[in-house]
Amino acid sequence: MVPAHRGRAAEPVYRPILANRRGELEALGHLDDVVAPLLAPVLQVSVLDRFTLDVLGRLPEGLRTAVDVTGLPDTPETELVRWGVPLVPVIGLAESDRRLVAHGVAARAHAQRAVVRLRVGRDRAGPDAATAAAERVWRLARLVPEQCDLLLDAGDVCCPADIRMAEPRIRRLLEWARRHAWHAVSVAAGAMPPTVSGLPTDEPVRLDRWDWQLWQRLADLDVGYGDYGVGSAVPGAEQPGDRLPTVRYTTDGAWWVYRWSRRGGRGDDRFADLCRTLVSAPHWPTTGAAFSWGDHEILRRARRGAAGAGSASNWAAWGTSHHLAHVLATLTHPERETGPSGLWAPEHGRPGRPHRNGESRRAG
Repeated sequence: MVPAHRGRAAEPVYRPILANRRGELEALGHLDDVVAPLLAPVLQVSVLDRFTLDVLGRLPEGLRTAVDVTGLPDTPETELVRWGVPLVPVIGLAESDRRLVAHGVAARAHAQRAVVRLRVGRDRAGPDAATAAAERVWRLARLVPEQCDLLLDAGDVCCPADIRMAEPRIRRLLEWARRHAWHAVSVAAGAMPPTVSGLPTDEPVRLDRWDWQLWQRLADLDVGYGDYGVGSAVPGAEQPGDRLPTVRYTTDGAWWVYRWSRRGGRGDDRFADLCRTLVSAPHWPTTGAAFSWGDHEILRRARRGAAGAGSASNWAAWGTSHHLAHVLATLTHPERETGPSGLWAPEHGRPGRPHRNGESRRAG
């Protein structure tokens, strides 16, 4: 269960769990082809539409995209092999026999790989029951453990108490996982509140990345890292961004949430003020716009009149783009948590101030 970046350079080092919304998909679409293989995103598809299928077909080459269709009806139309795109199926332990067979067909048709997603809070079972469930997956999907990545999804962790509760459960599951020859094992969690609409406006607000702290506490076990990007792990949570211009900006161990409601002038001017505050903050990367496509777009809007304010989907895309770059920079350079990422440059891309008391705050 050694992280891929320590022993196999071609293997992904980061598995973000993302919704199939326009913002998240746009951020993935602007990854540099060189670094795309370092990510293995899990897309949670709740609505199957032409937009999603089109975007999946245009994601960067080398991006090993896994798709979780648990939220879709168990029908032939939701079988990944019918979508015409090379995708990795995400398999739950409680899938129907029919869907397990379909997932196996999809896995063998393209990547010869599948992701088995075990939800720590839901799939509560002893080691014997977990083994029986995994063996059922392998048998009906006609896969072997070496073809499967295990994703232990801890869901929402919103405080130190959640970490203290989740850590021993995950350690027990990792002890069970060592009994089987999984291709790789990762732990994912999310710490973004389900809504940020209760946070103060017109000042950056710091939120702790409790999911990152949980993974750091498991560092002795050498497992891969996953999270929920800048979105929430709470089912049914709002899209990143609300009616006010909002940017969720990832830094070392925290997010800074910018929500701007200042009156006066045009809406574009208000968002430009937000962006100017962000690019002058201590957590703005030293490489500036070169850090990610999202940072490039934020800097463009910090220049008065240079570009429009965009929409909630755009704000989510730019925040997600920066988040992916920040996490990859941290995982591939563990000796530092910020600095030049080399993950995006304009020629390669495709079509603040601290909280006054320094305390972490959660949305009400």
